[in-house]
Amino acid sequence: METAVSSEADRRALAFAMTLSLAIGILMFVMKMTAYLMTGSSAILSDAAESVVHVAAVSFAFYSLKLSFKPADESHLYGHAKISFFSAGFEGGMIIVAALYIFYEAIHKWLAGLVLQNLGFGATLTAGATIINGALGAYLIWIGRRKKSLILEANGTHVLTDCWTSLGVLLGLGLTLVTHWLPWDPITGVLVASNILFSGIGLLRTSASGLMDRADEDVQRRLVEILDRETAARGLGYHDLRHRSVGDATWVELHLLFPNGISLREAHRTATEIEIAVEGSLGTRAHVSSHLEPREDHNREHEEVRG
Repeated sequence: METAVSSEADRRALAFAMTLSLAIGILMFVMKMTAYLMTGSSAILSDAAESVVHVAAVSFAFYSLKLSFKPADESHLYGHAKISFFSAGFEGGMIIVAALYIFYEAIHKWLAGLVLQNLGFGATLTAGATIINGALGAYLIWIGRRKKSLILEANGTHVLTDCWTSLGVLLGLGLTLVTHWLPWDPITGVLVASNILFSGIGLLRTSASGLMDRADEDVQRRLVEILDRETAARGLGYHDLRHRSVGDATWVELHLLFPNGISLREAHRTATEIEIAVEGSLGTRAHVSSHLEPREDHNREHEEVRG
């Protein structure tokens, strides 16, 4: 079970990571805009546009992370952690907006006439941004998965998307420098936009799945394994297993079936043991609630009570 000390340590680690992401995002925007103003490159502009979106998304994610730390209250009985799915959806939406803008700018500049300069300088700044974003994105995803934070993991995915964008830009700039064929620049912009568009759609799907309480197949399989083992060892049964993610934890509900004649005290103790076993074995933070029923004719008991 998680202790208050480890929880506070997790919160500090997550807050530090998000602050670092925001600070580096602003630095990346400055570097890329400088590179664009020096070169006039559509590919570099697409990279800078991605950074603008990233800063906006990180700002929302930072707010979401702070809100997710708030405990349950009278109006939010399950806590506030489900804001992480809204955050992932917002970040995915921002990525899609950036992709559409990149499509527009790349095609517009191509049709209007291409004029590029100082590509070597632009490539150098873009390469530096690529290295920094690659390291940051890997760190955010690592700590997000380690601390079970969808907000941070989604932000890390966005940062790595920015890194891939920069790599695509570097490829386009390299081809332009080597071949002196200017259309490589807008072509690269379109290819980069296509790549990040799929990334944004993926985050929207994750957000929708969480908000709609879509069952996680891995969690379902793990729960069945644990409950089959724990109930069989005690000669019990179970049914009506349900579970959902609330962002930073999994809520589990089930009905435990006990033989006739068992005392309420003994049944409650056994149910508590099973709940603790599930919470300790699921592999993620879990809250388990069980409903106690007689194994024999439990359906008839429900019907009789309901009339």
